[in-house]
Amino acid sequence: MRRTLGWLAGALGALGAYRALRRRSAAAPALPAGGPDPRAEELKRRLEQSRAADEERAEPAAGEARDPDAKRRGVHARARAAIDEMQRSAAEEGGDAQGEAARDA
Repeated sequence: MRRTLGWLAGALGALGAYRALRRRSAAAPALPAGGPDPRAEELKRRLEQSRAADEERAEPAAGEARDPDAKRRGVHARARAAIDEMQRSAAEEGGDAQGEAARDA
């Protein structure tokens, strides 16, 4: 009896899966036969605009250095200034010279 119920349940499940797949493929929108999909042209246009904007952002500004070493030095100088500022604010709050906050004893 269990074997028959197993086969029956499997057959019903397979039939349900077949119907669901058949319904899904029938509901898929058909592409127009007269040429390429108009959505593809819109996507191509938007992609080209995005690439152009990326190229504009990639070019350095007028005052920006093109030399990688100069850029690196600038980044390090800003980092040192930020570290100094953090250490100053920690010292004002009662921390030690290493920037650690004071602990209540």
